[in-house]
Amino acid sequence: MIDQSTICAISTAPGNGAIAIVRLSGDNAISICEKVFHPLKSKKLNEQKANTVHFGTINDGEEIIDEVLVSIFKAPHSYTGENSIEIACHGAPFIQHRILQVLLKNGARTANPGEYTQRAFLNGKMDLSQAEAVADLIASTSAAAHKVALQQMRGGFSNEIANLRDRLLNFISLIELELDFGEEDVEFADRSQLTNLVDEIKGLIQKLVNSFELGNVIKNGVPVAIVGNTNVGKSTLLNALLNEDRAIVSDIAGTTRDVIEDTINLGGITFRFIDTAGIRTTLDRIESMGIERTYSKMKQAQIVMLLVDADKDIDQLNESIAAVNKTIDRDSQHLLVCINKIDLIENPQEIAKNLIGLKAEDKVMFISAKQKQNIDALTNELLKSVNMGKVNEQDVIVTNIRHFEALKNALESIQRVSQGIVSQIPTDFLAQDIRECLHFLGEITGDISTDEVLGNIFKNFCIGK
Repeated sequence: MIDQSTICAISTAPGNGAIAIVRLSGDNAISICEKVFHPLKSKKLNEQKANTVHFGTINDGEEIIDEVLVSIFKAPHSYTGENSIEIACHGAPFIQHRILQVLLKNGARTANPGEYTQRAFLNGKMDLSQAEAVADLIASTSAAAHKVALQQMRGGFSNEIANLRDRLLNFISLIELELDFGEEDVEFADRSQLTNLVDEIKGLIQKLVNSFELGNVIKNGVPVAIVGNTNVGKSTLLNALLNEDRAIVSDIAGTTRDVIEDTINLGGITFRFIDTAGIRTTLDRIESMGIERTYSKMKQAQIVMLLVDADKDIDQLNESIAAVNKTIDRDSQHLLVCINKIDLIENPQEIAKNLIGLKAEDKVMFISAKQKQNIDALTNELLKSVNMGKVNEQDVIVTNIRHFEALKNALESIQRVSQGIVSQIPTDFLAQDIRECLHFLGEITGDISTDEVLGNIFKNFCIGK
C-alpha cells in the first residue's frame, strides 16, 4: 500500500548556500503549499498550469519567511508520480528549517530516507534497479561511476533484464500449456528452439555476472595495499600519491602501527590506497596487531604495491617478495614492485636483474617517494594494472551486490534448465527451473519484492531524495 500522506523535506545538502530546495509530494502538496505561499500575482497555485514556476513569499501567518520560487508538478507527470512542489529559497539553514516547520504545521509530514524515490518506484515511474541507480548516481565519485549509474538510471540494465524475462515468459507459457494437456502427450514448446534460447540467455546472464568485478571497481574503487618492511618509505609514498601529508613520516622504525586509508581519483578511476604497518618481527603488542592487519589488507587488495629499499642487500629484497608471494593470490591479485630511494644509488636498474620470485607480468618501478621522482609513471602503471578498458554509455555493467547475487541464482537455475533439456527430464521439473530463473530476474527490477527488501534499499538513501 502506498502511503497517501503528503511528505516534505529539504533536498539540498546541509549548510549555507545561495539557494536551497524544499520538496513536497502527495495528493495535498499543492493545497498545503497554497496555505503558506503568497504569490506576486493573485492567481491561486491550484489554478496554475503544471510545470510552471511562480514568484512570491512563504509566510507564517503575517510573518514573511522568505522570497521564493515555487515549481508545480502535477500527477502523474512528476518524479514521484504524485502532485509535487519544489520551493527554491535562499540557502541559509535557518530559512530552510523555518519553511519546513510551516509546511509541517499545515499538514505535511517529514519524509523518510529515500521516500521520494520509493514512491516513484511504487507509482511505476521507475523499477527497483533504476531506483538503486539514483543512490549510486548521488554517491558517484568518479567519471566511470557517474557514467555507469546514469546508464542504469536511464533503464539500460532494466531493459536487458526485461528482455530476458519476456523471452523466458513466452516459453514458460507454452510449457505450462503442455502441462494442461499432459494426458494427450502434446508438445507446444519446440525443444530445439528452447535449447537455443536457454544457451543464449545463459551466455547473457554469465556476461552480466562477469561484469560485476569491473562494476565493483567502478563503484567502490580499486584497493591498493602499500606493503613492505619498516622504514622503506610507505607513508612517504602515500603522501606523495595523495599530494598531502596524510601519514606520519619518521626515521623511527614502526611508526605506522595501524592501517591508514585514503582515496584519490586517477584517470576517472577511484583508487583506495592503504598504508600498512611495516612487516618485521617485533615484541611490541600494538605493532604486532598492526602487522596482522597488514597481512589481512594484503589479501583484500586488488593491487599489492610492494615497496623495497634500493640501498638494502638483495637477499633482503628477495625475502620481502617471498613473504608477499606466500600471502597473496598470484592468480587474481596484481603485484607491483616499487624500488624506492633510487636517489641514493647510482644504478638502480641493476637491482631488478637480481630479483627472484616475480612473474613475467609483474612490473618493477623505480621511484623516490621523498623526492617525488617517477610518481607520475607509477600512477600510469596503476591505471594499466586495472585494465578497465573504455566504459561507454551502452555498456551494461553490474555494480550492485544485490543484483549480482540474484544473477548468480538465475544463472544456476538456467543451467539446470539446460541440463534438464539434455537429460529429457519431465516437463514439470523443467517448468519449475524456468520459474526460478524468472523469479530471480524479477527480484532485480522489483517485479518480485518484499517490504523487507524495499526497506533495506531505501533506508540507505539521503532524506529528500
